[in-house]
Amino acid sequence: MSSLRITEIFHSLQGESNTVGLPTVFIRLTGCPLRCVYCDTAYAFTGGEKIGIDAIIAQAEQYGTPYITVTGGEPLAQPGCLELMTKLLDKGYVVSLETSGALDVSKVDQRVVKVMDLKTPSSGELSRNFYQNIEYLTAKDQVKFVIGNDSDYDWSKSILTEYDLPNLCEILFSPVMGQQNPTELAEKILKDRLPVRFQLQLHKILWDDAQGK
Repeated sequence: MSSLRITEIFHSLQGESNTVGLPTVFIRLTGCPLRCVYCDTAYAFTGGEKIGIDAIIAQAEQYGTPYITVTGGEPLAQPGCLELMTKLLDKGYVVSLETSGALDVSKVDQRVVKVMDLKTPSSGELSRNFYQNIEYLTAKDQVKFVIGNDSDYDWSKSILTEYDLPNLCEILFSPVMGQQNPTELAEKILKDRLPVRFQLQLHKILWDDAQGK
């Protein structure tokens, strides 16, 4: 039976993306090949528990919400993640995938809502961006830029133009908490009239970045 190494499965409000605020089950897979300097889930790099895919789904089902987010770490680092998402979709769940953008998304079930980072310069992982993933984005997907400073903002603007991202999918700009002033970022977006969604991480505001929330 297929299994995955799982850090945690929990029920919370979606903290970001275009379903922010909706009750959601989060399935956090263990392991990540990246080491972004602002990472807030380093506890998911190692450890975890091997759980069969059917048992994972059974845990998710108990919360009674149609929204499930598969996250990490980097969930695509475990090949069985693809099977998990397809099985959840076949059961009628609305499944989103939070992925770093460093690993190939071409085999992800087309019904999955991909929420894909493009790593900004201040992340320390700019070189890991796998830009070929952009061709697999559709209108229901989202690309997230985590902005830590002015250089990140300028780089992100240039990528929007270079890849015509606003005409492919929704764009999310998110400030690094404690580093990028959120009001200043919001003002820049308005001044430059960027076609992006500004977002704060709701779970951090409500629960101060507590694990399992």
